[in-house]
Amino acid sequence: AGGCGVQWVAPAASLRWVTGRGMDLERLSPEQIRQRIAHRPPLAYAEAYPAGFFPAPPAPAAVLMPLFRHQDGWRLLFIRRADSASDRHAGQVAFPGGRLESADGGPVVAALREAREEIGLDPSGVCVLGSLGAYRTVTNFVVTPVVGIIPWPLALTPAITEVSRIFSIPLSWLGRADSHRLCARTLGPAGTPIPVVYFEPYDGEILWGVSARITLGLIEALGERPAPIRSEPAG
Repeated sequence: AGGCGVQWVAPAASLRWVTGRGMDLERLSPEQIRQRIAHRPPLAYAEAYPAGFFPAPPAPAAVLMPLFRHQDGWRLLFIRRADSASDRHAGQVAFPGGRLESADGGPVVAALREAREEIGLDPSGVCVLGSLGAYRTVTNFVVTPVVGIIPWPLALTPAITEVSRIFSIPLSWLGRADSHRLCARTLGPAGTPIPVVYFEPYDGEILWGVSARITLGLIEALGERPAPIRSEPAG
């Protein structure tokens, strides 16, 4: 169970994706995932925003990265944000999460609270493994990703005003070099280029932007240095 109340059995089938540390990703136990998050490497895709791009200090936020085992593999749970004129990220693939509130006391509490509000996830059922480094978004938030294991199967209820769909993607697919690419986006008057990660469509969804970068950050923390094999201008 790995100390998380989750039954874990290493798959016996041959696996094609092997992490940089010589272990099949799908064979990682919850405790091994916890340890690798705690010793995560420097980020490969942290953006350097143009000087003076942000008019104010960033607001703190947190997201929950829910991991679960399905059949013989780890999967990562995502949401698609509901259409809303007031949400700059409406319709995008994301993780449950949002801005820190004064009563939260930190990113972990905030991530669990937001997950409960957005998808009906009971915080008591989440085994928190740790947090990744914070990411600054183009909308001027500093987002802390919190990684946790959830039981599966699990009945979840999306908040219809915030979430239009809940789905998952295999972690092994997310880690493949041919599953994602880098596109250039220019920011500021000088047109400073920054890389934007786009994943290939999966189950009718496209993971891109900060959620894609956070996903690669997790894969990198687990031992794989993802190197997108395609780099192209944004169309």
